[in-house]
Amino acid sequence: MNILNKHGALERNVTLLAACSLVVVMIGGIVEIAPLFYVKNTIEKVEGVRPYSPLELAGRDIYVREGCYLCHSQMIRPFRDEVERYGHYSLAAESMYDRPFQWGSKRTGPDLARVGGRYSDDWHVAHLKDPRSVVPESIMPSYGFLLTTKLDTSNLAGSLKANATLGVPYSQDMIDQAAADAAAQADPDSDGADAVKERYPKAVVSNFDGDASTLTEMDAMVAYLQMLGTLVDFKSYDASSQANQR
Repeated sequence: MNILNKHGALERNVTLLAACSLVVVMIGGIVEIAPLFYVKNTIEKVEGVRPYSPLELAGRDIYVREGCYLCHSQMIRPFRDEVERYGHYSLAAESMYDRPFQWGSKRTGPDLARVGGRYSDDWHVAHLKDPRSVVPESIMPSYGFLLTTKLDTSNLAGSLKANATLGVPYSQDMIDQAAADAAAQADPDSDGADAVKERYPKAVVSNFDGDASTLTEMDAMVAYLQMLGTLVDFKSYDASSQANQR
């Protein structure tokens, strides 16, 4: 009864209640936040995830520049209807090199987290050039200008270097070869094509826009789209996760 009386006194004293509430919140905050100072990374590393290749990174920058994230999300929720439609639910590690991440908040168009490899390069080019030529009900605007806009590679090395300062594991060799790797990824017959695959495993090397003579923004955009969702072997990931839970 004495404890209940004291509790009542606490509730009737606004100043004391506020002070005690502040102490409780501070203790809870310290318990939750303090451990993070001793953890280097809160994201579980997943085999296969790597930094973007220079061409993919350029394509991602164009994707952001054109506001594609306003209509397309890149985050599949762990719900049956989403997994059956789009594929395996998204992992935090898949966005660990995204700044900013492209999770999105609206789906006017379909989620693109697993779009890589689902369609051919020609399909992507046709879709970006004239969306209604392949999806008649589409309300997506045309991005045909990407085909005629030459990709500016002068600052690719600087872009990789800036990401490296934020923790993305780009080596100095990757930074030095950025412009050459971008050109080589869009030309399978080039001398540097194998080097791109070695530096960036599972990178798609292809003449994305159909014209090997010029490196365009279309090359970069399609290279980025063709990479999305292709880096992680989800069958192996699921098997490993189940083994760890036992």
